[in-house]
Amino acid sequence: MILRKCVLPAALFFSLICLLPMAGKASELRRSPVVDVVAKAGPAVVNIRTEQIIKRRGSPLFGFGDSFFEEFFRGFGPTRVYKTQSLGSGVIVDSRGYILTNAHVIEQASKIYVALSGKQKEIEATLVGVHEKLDLAVIRIAEGDDYPFLKPGRANDLILGETVIAIGNPLGLGNSVTTGVVSSTHRRVPMSDGIVGHFIQTDALINPGNSGGPLLNIEGDLIGINTAIASQAQGIGFSIPIDLAKRIVSDLIDFGKVRKPYLGLLPGNVNRALVRSRGIGGVLVTDVDIGSPAGQAGFSLADVILDLDGMPVESPAELMQVLDSYTPGHRVVFKVLRGQDEITLSALLTEMPENYGLRYSRQLFGLVVQASARGVVVDKVVEDSYAAKARIRAGDRIAEVEGIAISDINTYIDVIEQNLGKLPLSFLIVRDNRGYYIDLP
Repeated sequence: MILRKCVLPAALFFSLICLLPMAGKASELRRSPVVDVVAKAGPAVVNIRTEQIIKRRGSPLFGFGDSFFEEFFRGFGPTRVYKTQSLGSGVIVDSRGYILTNAHVIEQASKIYVALSGKQKEIEATLVGVHEKLDLAVIRIAEGDDYPFLKPGRANDLILGETVIAIGNPLGLGNSVTTGVVSSTHRRVPMSDGIVGHFIQTDALINPGNSGGPLLNIEGDLIGINTAIASQAQGIGFSIPIDLAKRIVSDLIDFGKVRKPYLGLLPGNVNRALVRSRGIGGVLVTDVDIGSPAGQAGFSLADVILDLDGMPVESPAELMQVLDSYTPGHRVVFKVLRGQDEITLSALLTEMPENYGLRYSRQLFGLVVQASARGVVVDKVVEDSYAAKARIRAGDRIAEVEGIAISDINTYIDVIEQNLGKLPLSFLIVRDNRGYYIDLP
């Protein structure tokens, strides 16, 4: 009897010992490549919370009158201050605490707070710089100089169908992970104001709170910045290719702004007959600055730019937008249609000359402007130019361009340079105290 009591516990102990290696193997089987990527990248993903202070004049009848009269008297009441909050994600890209995120995540923020992965404490961040056209921003936390970070990888060699992992902060609930595959490596998505975004398309779920978080490949390389775009189709996610983002991150960190690249040609719309005959779009070269990067690369009048660095472009605005993602000193390869032949040209971008907007205004629209006590006025109209055909005269005042009030010459230059390639541009011309809206060209 005593022997049986001793044998049973011994047998049980032996069985448990035998099961331990099996339990270890089961744990190893669960540790997939995705798990390894999350373990590697997770510490560099942060939660971002912003506060916006909104001041609004209300109605003096608020809470006492009919809603119609409240709306009628809105703006005559006391100023009310509202505090709103928004949530997003970001990824640390430098050990010194520089964080890459979407521009819309921190838009109009009066305060920015960052929570590191696994931490409850929030750290106040400062805005370093923004690139609005690419919807990218860099912020910084300065409580230390040895943060975990992800080094930007490459997105130009993505494979359709390869596995990708999105990490973010959906709905402010802390880091979460979704997986999917690459559905398209260069998806063109129409945005506001005629801008066309170039994205990596995936079926990895990207909620609004995931905006600014990283998209990773199965090796843990940072290949994109997730962005939430309203879409009628479900199960579609978009990410800004890291190749576009990393070109400007160094500028934002080093200069607090993005240096503007200069190619030195005037873009125009391609003849519709050409589009119909070849089934492709492109951008027409209407002028080339002598000695410019475009001139040195061999561009000629009537060339049609089909793509740059493999990215198709179908409008002047899209060409200038893609160029805007490069920094001076970068060499860009163009596929160009010249006559019936497709050729390749390579241009080394330089920094945009000072006051280039004035030159662009004269070359494209035929407008020579100057500052005056009245604001910005037309000094001269080039003969047979678009401005001349629109009957703009010397002495006319330019009150607005693209809906932005023009108070001085610097504002005019900035607005023109911000809208390079966008055709047409809307001008509010004032003559004899009467305003006229004119689209050029």
